[in-house]
Amino acid sequence: MDLGLGGKRAIVTGGSRGIGLAIARGLASEGVDVVLAARGVEALELAAKTLSQGTGRRVLGVPTDTGDDNSVRALVQRTVDELGGVDILVNAAATPWSAGKPSDFASTTDDVVRGELEIKVLGYLRTARAVAPHLVEQGWGRIINISGLGARQANSIAQTVRNVGVSALTKNLADELGPHGINVTVVHPGLTRTERLVDRLAAQSEAEGVPVAELESRLATNSIHRLIDASEVADVVTFLASPRSVGITGDAVAVGGGAPGAVYY
Repeated sequence: MDLGLGGKRAIVTGGSRGIGLAIARGLASEGVDVVLAARGVEALELAAKTLSQGTGRRVLGVPTDTGDDNSVRALVQRTVDELGGVDILVNAAATPWSAGKPSDFASTTDDVVRGELEIKVLGYLRTARAVAPHLVEQGWGRIINISGLGARQANSIAQTVRNVGVSALTKNLADELGPHGINVTVVHPGLTRTERLVDRLAAQSEAEGVPVAELESRLATNSIHRLIDASEVADVVTFLASPRSVGITGDAVAVGGGAPGAVYY
């Protein structure tokens, strides 16, 4: 199927590694020129060079702090100046929720919640706010927000609030921007095989003498009984970024291999 993405231009925040980089690779493989945005300059430059060489597309790395509105606006302006415009925004810049973060009621301080909202919800809002005028002017665009299945689980107040917040932001943007030809969706990955997880499991395997495959199997509590790879999340996002996805907006798409027993509608 031709997704109709050839010649489009995309910004992927959090694009230097993990799910963000996998998404950027998926888009570039379909003929999209991509701007990667992240804070780490060295990782960003390496990712942009490797991706450009591997796909033949133009890939730029732009150091960006999505917690700073001026930095976000500079990112969008550079994209427009160098690529001639922007068609797709993928928001994936957020610190992963991991073991060790406060999760119980007593330890969930104002600052813990405020930090999560600043990074994920407000960061996504800033980039959407800067990109949207360009999409409205051309009458077409796609915004895909990467959230997480933490939106559907009450494991932690801060984790749930930040992911539900992204979903709420998505629906509001979809309703307002839809008449202008812009679709906005939210994708909920579950536990996903990324470089970070691979490194963690390799260290655990060495420490415990347990094969990585067995450790992955223990973690795969989803319906298909295996971990989803970052590239498989990217496949879904690439479709949502395309003109073929016109019938989907304002909705959440879970990419976690299925949640056993739960019914979502």
